[in-house]
Amino acid sequence: MAARPPTGPDAFARRMRVVGTVIALTTVLWLLLGEIGRQYHWDGRYALLIDLAALAAYVWALIVAWQLWRKRRDT
Repeated sequence: MAARPPTGPDAFARRMRVVGTVIALTTVLWLLLGEIGRQYHWDGRYALLIDLAALAAYVWALIVAWQLWRKRRDT
């Protein structure tokens, strides 16, 4: 039997902290890798890959935050 995920204000706060951490780390890594790529003249494909990875992380964070917002609004 599968365990149910924890619910309540503590679980909500923990999930929102994860979302905030993902957004912050994504931003820092995106800027850092972009600058490193410019300094070392990486091919444009790597810049595109970095941009797409950052976009995927931002979309994931947006979806999770939206789900949490709806769940909190409904309760």
